[in-house]
Amino acid sequence: MTGTDTLSSMDLAALLCSRVCHDIISPVGAITNGLEVLDEDNGEEMREFAMELITKSAKTASAKLQFARLAFGAAGSAGAEIDTGDAESVARGFMAGEKPELEWQGTRVLMPKNLVKLLLNLILIGGSTIPRGGTIKVSIEGEARYPTFTLVCEGKSARIPASLDRLLRGKPADEHGIDAHAIQPYYTGLLARESKMDLVFDWVDDTITIKAQPVSIPNADEMIGVAQTSDPDQEIPQELAGGA
Repeated sequence: MTGTDTLSSMDLAALLCSRVCHDIISPVGAITNGLEVLDEDNGEEMREFAMELITKSAKTASAKLQFARLAFGAAGSAGAEIDTGDAESVARGFMAGEKPELEWQGTRVLMPKNLVKLLLNLILIGGSTIPRGGTIKVSIEGEARYPTFTLVCEGKSARIPASLDRLLRGKPADEHGIDAHAIQPYYTGLLARESKMDLVFDWVDDTITIKAQPVSIPNADEMIGVAQTSDPDQEIPQELAGGA
């Protein structure tokens, strides 16, 4: 992806914060409403209703925050890796409150954090392509540092948002520039470029397939050369050195 417009780091941080706040305002507001009912109404039926509302909304808010922490947050120091099992857990928790259902296939591995963040953000984009609900099938293939993500999004009235391509390429959707609504796909494009991943979309009837794959994958000899150059004392894994 080339020809991007630069959004300042201050604006990027502010818009991502706005996006996270937007996601949790509704469940937090529902918790507040439930507490007000408990404070003002002593009827048993209303108290039960309020407690159910508070419990459900607290779970939703927690799930959204845990998802946002991995999808948008630092999630460890530079160069950190994230367990894809943790990513699956927070994704399932988040999607439990959304219209599409989530299916996940892939071996649990430690993966560079920006790749995991990219995958979680692609799930959000997948949800936006089937706004009336359906199924998002996520699969992870390949080596942990050079994976291929495939998301098959099936649902009635599936569509690719008109501005999505421009935002993924770092371009404003229109003359109004990037706002809190557009920041998530814009950020996804940044993650893809940072991770050297190509994004490909395919749309057939009510099925949209999103694929993220490495721009290039080094062969075994190249990977060994990099390892020897960066740390001559580091032991080369047998699978890369051609061992059994």
